[in-house]
Order: sequence, then C-alpha cells, then structure tokens
Amino acid sequence: MFSLENALYIQAGLGVLANMCLLVFYIFIILGHRPKPMDLISCQQTFIHIMLFFTAGDILHTDIFESMNIENDFKCKTTFYICRVMRGLSICTTCLLSVFQAVTISPNTSLLAKFKHKLKKYTINAFFYIWSFNLSFSSNLIFYVGAYTNVSETNQMKVTKYCSLFPMNYIIRGLILTVTTSRDVFLVGVMLITSTYMVIILFRHQRQCKHLHSIRHLRASPEKKATQTILLLVVFFVVMYWVDFIISSTSVLLWMYDPVILTVQKFVMNAYPTITPLVQISSDNRIINLLKNLQSKCH
Repeated sequence: MFSLENALYIQAGLGVLANMCLLVFYIFIILGHRPKPMDLISCQQTFIHIMLFFTAGDILHTDIFESMNIENDFKCKTTFYICRVMRGLSICTTCLLSVFQAVTISPNTSLLAKFKHKLKKYTINAFFYIWSFNLSFSSNLIFYVGAYTNVSETNQMKVTKYCSLFPMNYIIRGLILTVTTSRDVFLVGVMLITSTYMVIILFRHQRQCKHLHSIRHLRASPEKKATQTILLLVVFFVVMYWVDFIISSTSVLLWMYDPVILTVQKFVMNAYPTITPLVQISSDNRIINLLKNLQSKCH
C-alpha cells in the first residue's frame, strides 16, 4: 500500500508538471499566433487534466483545504463535484478532439469537408454545450456525498480518505448509473467510429502515396502525425476509462470500496492525464522546435 501511494505522488507530480508546461505553450500559441481549433481543444483538455489532479483523491488538495480551515463536508462536496465534472469533461474533450481531427483530414469530396472552414466557430459552441451539460449532469451527486463519519459507517461507502457516499435508493442509484453509462457508451462509440474513419483515410492515403512513389512526403505530413497522435490517445483513453468505470461501477453496485482497489482506481484514472501531455509534447514539432531554440539560446 505504501508503494502504491508513493507511485500516486510521483504520478501526480509528473502529470501536473507536464500539463503545466503544455498549458503555458498553448497559451503562448493562442495569444501570439493564429490558433487552430485543435489547439483550443487541447488547451482546454490540459486545463481539465490539471484540475483532475488537484481534485481526484487526497493527494494534492487535502493540505490546501486544511490550511484554510474549511469544513470537511463542504470540502468533500466541492472536490467530489469538481472531480466528477472534470472527469466528464475529459471524455467529452477527447471525443471532440477525435471528431474534429476526423473532419480536418477528411477528403474534399466527403460530406465532412463542408465543416472544415467553420471548425473554430463550432469549437466555441461545443465548449459552451459540454461545460453546461457536465456542470448540470454532476450536480445531483452533491446531495449524496459528504464528510466521512464513524456513525453508521456501515451505511457509508468511503470514496476518499475523508469523504464518503451516503446511502441512496436502489432506483436512484440505478438511474444515475444508467444515465452515466449511456453518456459514456455514446461518447466512446463516437470516438471509435471517428478513429476507424481516420484509420481508413490514412490507409488510403498511404496506398496512394506508395503508388505515386512519394512515401517520404507521407512520413513528413503534419496531418498524419497529428492523426496518429490522436488515435494513440483515444485508444489509451478508452482502455483506461473503461477500467476505471468497471472498478467504480462494481464498487457502487456492491456498495463497497477496498482501500487498495481505491488506490489502484486513482492510479488508473490519473494515467491518461499523465501520458497525454508527454505524448503531445513529444509529437508536436512546434514544441520540439521551441525547446531546441531555447536550448541553443541557453548555450
């Protein structure tokens, strides 16, 4: 258990540092240049991941709240609500990233081509809708979470060191689980469809380039590199998300949270926010060139 908690601290530190660096880069791009719709989505996703690290569990926020002398009940409701909202926003922005990249690389003869020139406008509208949806969607859980007490502890399900879920009606529990599952299945389904579409486009493009003997141009294509990065992130997200979902859903249905399982779930939940910025930094030529320029100036 000690080693798992140490791993969580290392993971959180690495994740926050990588996301902070990436957020600074995207802010620099958005303020200093003409940002692409994908930059706006990635910037928001990075901010969401930072918030996830600060609210998911007892790793970073406990000492902050304790130093402010805030009541445990308010602390639990606030952090749990923000965590659920950010978790929902994470899957929504990943889905949005996948959809917009599919539109970006779609051939001019396809039905999606007419949306290419309006992506920035659609991005702002999509941000408004997904934030509104997730802020309202997770609000019902505020009434069922609070500070953990030793009184009637058999009726409470511990979700963090200091917070627990209170007993709820089987119908309400089933309804919340059904609605949440429906949302997740729909969004993951959209991700898989758009990912399959992008794989088909890349396969056709590669076959055409081989036929034209211009495989070097294909390898150097920024669109292909960006698409491959997003495909990698989507696949990793789907795997990690459903492992996390299975653990949490099983625990809610059985109304039982084991401390070791809870720690493993936190590690799984933080895996995607940790890996994403590292993959984006290593695959974005703009960041690599910026780092090279900074290194050359330092020398």
